[in-house]
Amino acid sequence: MNRMRYILVLVCTCVVGCVSIPPDIEPVDDFEVTRYLGKWYEIARLDHSFERGLDRVTAEYIPRKDGGINVINRGYNLKDEQWEEAEGKAYFVGGEQVGHLKVSFFGPFYGSYIIFSLGDNYDYSLVTSVNKSYFWLLAREPVIDDALKIELINQAATLGFDTESLIYVDQSEQALVF
Repeated sequence: MNRMRYILVLVCTCVVGCVSIPPDIEPVDDFEVTRYLGKWYEIARLDHSFERGLDRVTAEYIPRKDGGINVINRGYNLKDEQWEEAEGKAYFVGGEQVGHLKVSFFGPFYGSYIIFSLGDNYDYSLVTSVNKSYFWLLAREPVIDDALKIELINQAATLGFDTESLIYVDQSEQALVF
């Protein structure tokens, strides 16, 4: 019986820990999911194995009938010279007015998706996950103004993200030419 309690506590800790929020990060409030839906272009990210070697990365958010959001991430694998796609689903952790969701690409396992900065016109967003080793700068267009990009990256650096290690995603058609 003690072993079962231990396993239950461990599972609960993992589930809760995977949708937690890093210190000093506040999800945006007054979030409007309908304005966030649609296609976003990845401008910059911190490196992770699930996106390594990908350029022209996009994320598309589509409403689900169950109140959640379908997530379709797509990128071009330069080494294999082919498109890769991952489909997932996301649900709000709290209310829909807060930019904190849990997202899953692998069955019952969820991770945090925290929107902590968002343009007034929903033209850019800064996103992290359970810790600050995850970071994405997303925009509605494949390229953003350099001054805005510097401002957003400085904001992320101030919050403790390793902006010196950012990968800047090539969104040009040339990313497909070898």
